[in-house]
Amino acid sequence: MSIFPKISLRPEVENYLKEGFVNKEIVTALGKQEAERKFETLLKHLSHPPSFTTVRVNTHLASVQHVKNLLLDELQKQFNGLSVPILQHPDLQDVLLIPVIGPRKNIKKQQCEAIVGAQCGNAVLRGAHVYAPGIVSASKFMKAGDVISVYSDIKGKCKKGAREFDGTKVFLGNGISELSRKEIFNGLPELKGMGIRMTEPVYLSPSFDNVLPRYLFLQNLPSALVTHVLNPQPGEKILDLCAAPGGKTTHIAALMHDQGEVIALDKIFSKVEKIKQNALLLGLNSIRAFCFDGTKAVKLDMVEDTEGEPPFLPESFDRILLDAPCSGMGQRPNMACTWSLKELASYQPLQRKLFTAAVQLLKPEGVLVYSTCTITLAENEEQVAWALTKFPCLQLQPQMKGRLQNSLGNIHTQNIYLKEMGSFPLTSMG
Repeated sequence: MSIFPKISLRPEVENYLKEGFVNKEIVTALGKQEAERKFETLLKHLSHPPSFTTVRVNTHLASVQHVKNLLLDELQKQFNGLSVPILQHPDLQDVLLIPVIGPRKNIKKQQCEAIVGAQCGNAVLRGAHVYAPGIVSASKFMKAGDVISVYSDIKGKCKKGAREFDGTKVFLGNGISELSRKEIFNGLPELKGMGIRMTEPVYLSPSFDNVLPRYLFLQNLPSALVTHVLNPQPGEKILDLCAAPGGKTTHIAALMHDQGEVIALDKIFSKVEKIKQNALLLGLNSIRAFCFDGTKAVKLDMVEDTEGEPPFLPESFDRILLDAPCSGMGQRPNMACTWSLKELASYQPLQRKLFTAAVQLLKPEGVLVYSTCTITLAENEEQVAWALTKFPCLQLQPQMKGRLQNSLGNIHTQNIYLKEMGSFPLTSMG
């Protein structure tokens, strides 16, 4: 049952999305009233966390059952003996699901308040504690050890260091302050430690801060599905074109049993370092990460490859994952988005440049999977339609075959409220 309003959008953006989701084809199939109802339901779901917290098991180092047993012990500690089930996905065997309990409506609000930024608030709804940098405002007399009601400033209107805030705010639950107001806003360099330890969150989700870090990777369900759609095989050469922070990269290597070569590209150095850290932590040796712009990854001026570093010769890879930079409109929970329509529509040219590079780098009969974490048709179906026209060598394939396809359906329709909104496998016919 909803306790937050639907995601807050600029009118121009909401109208733009509505034009896509309440189009002539859908109205003809469902009727206008039902199409509009489904669109409103989508907006409400986007402001709420998913029904499950999902984690991917690093099967390279341990069996799913072994990790499941370890996680059961961890959750018992976190929830003070409360029995929380851990479910293994029936088709994605390396994915575990923990039901999210909530929304809980019997939590007593406290007089002492803290306001956190929207991104911090979203993380709290997914089970995180509040770290000091996320605190925007705190009550005048807040001390370490006080029970605090935590609210999210979903529209970014609260001034840093304010003693009270009467703007739009959403209750996230109660916690115990680890710091006083004075310590948080003392004018010294920004603190990095725990600010408020959540004890009564509105949504009860497990925290995965340093929980079995070598065995588990916190990853949304559709994000884990994308790599299964790619279906990497041992001994292949795979490219993850926009790889940071490495969740899908490390999943590719694990599904290949760390046999073969996984090339990961990202143009931001700090993010590439994160990919390397994740690969090292998870014990995966087949990954090579480079700080490189994926739009420039094709080498056209040399006959021979040089040391296996980017740029690469055309037709170098058996499979390519293009998890493209996007507007991120499918990421949840997200209670407010202040983007303009121009900002929302700004990703399509970049996605097409990356698509063009990916097609050139793909071997004949290779597999290219295009995915995003957004819901806009312009960044999903329209991009795939463009690619099929632009590159006659490509052929659209079913996402999965057999039982898995039947159980998950089309990720862009049935699973619209999950993180990865589009996942489109294509093959090169040469």
